[in-house]
Amino acid sequence: MGFIALPSWGRGASTSLHLLRPVGPIPKLYNAGAVKFDVRASSSRKSLKKLRRESQQGKDITTGSVTEEVIAQVDDTSTSKDSINVVVAAAPRDKVLQACTVTSGLMAALGLVIRKASYVASTEGLPIPDCSTDITFGFETWHLGLIAGTVVLISSSRFLLLKSWPDFADSSEAANQQILASLEPLDYLVVATLPGLSEEMLFRGALMPLFGTSWGSIVGVGVIFGLLHLGSGRKYSFAVWASVVGIVYGYAAVLSSSLVVPMASHALNNLVGGLLWRYSSSSSKLKSLE
Repeated sequence: MGFIALPSWGRGASTSLHLLRPVGPIPKLYNAGAVKFDVRASSSRKSLKKLRRESQQGKDITTGSVTEEVIAQVDDTSTSKDSINVVVAAAPRDKVLQACTVTSGLMAALGLVIRKASYVASTEGLPIPDCSTDITFGFETWHLGLIAGTVVLISSSRFLLLKSWPDFADSSEAANQQILASLEPLDYLVVATLPGLSEEMLFRGALMPLFGTSWGSIVGVGVIFGLLHLGSGRKYSFAVWASVVGIVYGYAAVLSSSLVVPMASHALNNLVGGLLWRYSSSSSKLKSLE
């Protein structure tokens, strides 16, 4: 908003009024001149008033325009804020692979240590169940159908939740963006297989049989498994989903008495979920460029 300066002729008319004020009787000729001067001064005052009115109207119009402009900017800003998605920075590829390898190795080693320790304690007569007897590494042909059914159940359920549960969709997107965005296609085999094998070794191969193979143990270990999936952009909605998935893997392990079934199911579900995310992200980028 600018300021409007008054013209110099307006200020000059006011000054001339004081300089030409008559003293004593006014001659007729001077009266005529005074009348003329008064008319000019009057017209000057009217012009000043008119100019002030126009100036004020101009200020009002300018103020209204600025106000409307500000409101429009606020509306545009709020609209853009609503439409902005939270972008999570992708971790470098080497860091993701390194973290995946180290973490998976530690979990697998811990699971093997618990299984071995439970075996030694059981043979020594301690009241600790042998984890290696209830859930083994055996495999039978019918396990293939159980693995396929588990993968279809979990992958399809996850797909439906992504479409119907916004909080879960945002949580999954943030985690995938941070972990998977920098990976090469073949890297998906690593980040899908290693966690699938190591997590099942620890949770379904060691902790769950350590507490028994009852529903209480299946659900309890499944909930612990889900809570440990918090972080990296994942919210409690993702922890709820991971808990349910952990319960399904636990039931599949008890049903088959084999650790191979949850391991294979977990790895395949990770791979399917990662590849679908990569495909959908690539499709979205192509559409935005068109």
